[in-house]
Amino acid sequence: MIPIPVDAELLGATAAELAAFARGAEDAGFARLWAPELYRSATIPLAVAAAATERIEIATGIALAFTRSPFVLALEALDLDEMSGGRMVVGLGAGVRRLNERWHAVSAYDPPVSRMREHIAAFREIVTALAVGRDARSEGRFVDIHVAGYRRPVSATRDRIPVWLAAVMPGMARLAGGVADGFLDHPMTTADWLRHRLLPAIRTGADDAGRPAPEVAAGLIVATSDDDPAAARLAAACTVGFYATVKTYEPLFQLHGFDGRLTAIRRAFMTEGAERLAEAVGDEMTDCFAAAGTADQVRARAMEYVGAADRLWVTPPHHLQSPAEAARWQRGILQAFRRP
Repeated sequence: MIPIPVDAELLGATAAELAAFARGAEDAGFARLWAPELYRSATIPLAVAAAATERIEIATGIALAFTRSPFVLALEALDLDEMSGGRMVVGLGAGVRRLNERWHAVSAYDPPVSRMREHIAAFREIVTALAVGRDARSEGRFVDIHVAGYRRPVSATRDRIPVWLAAVMPGMARLAGGVADGFLDHPMTTADWLRHRLLPAIRTGADDAGRPAPEVAAGLIVATSDDDPAAARLAAACTVGFYATVKTYEPLFQLHGFDGRLTAIRRAFMTEGAERLAEAVGDEMTDCFAAAGTADQVRARAMEYVGAADRLWVTPPHHLQSPAEAARWQRGILQAFRRP
């Protein structure tokens, strides 16, 4: 058992699997469930988890901020906070420009840090206004809202819902230090990147805002199997390879000396299948960016974040994984990090 709270990623091939995993994570002593926005939405699975649990926190992890209005986000957050009895946390991220533009037809992306600052301010203002029954006004250059004469005929559990901000680069991390309730690290970053690139930026943002630094959750890709650690390593390598195809993360790989592998990884990713992709990534790169192997091995790897982060959120491999394989890695996570 590691001496900081551990959060899990909420995944499941069916609604029943989502509910079962949420209950399993709560029973295993996990602190929070983060619902990713990739193969499912970041909000609807949380309604399933809220109904299936009593204590564990639920969070969007992450919701893409610029693809939804602050008003819609506020309604979703208030609904989920009500359904969970006040256990809701909003995790927001900018995402990469290409995803915003090509997948979501969002042209309003730049400047992401300034836009995110105003998006968070507008969300908070709308949540409070709807909760207490008043008009909402949040002035900004990029996000300017005015909700007049509208009253929500539903009681709110809280008039302020925590906002956690996700980031990979120091600019957004600095904003998190200045305005967020918490900082959510990306699972592809490392303890070194967190310590030397992100934590200083978070502290600078907090100092500039005259406030304490927010809570920090480190992220870690975890694939564990005592019966077949080689399969766990293969799965982790494939997900590391997936992220190596994204240009936004190139500085991470450069810092750790793996930029020379990116061309071969991208070629394998497009045409050559799981075995060749894992081979292009290699053992050293897999171990740098993921925790894979037996339960003892992944717990030892997770200990690297103690002292750097206030909590850890662990996520299973997803690239080239069938639903059955994904469920296997989810079960492994519950077993490896179960609290007595």
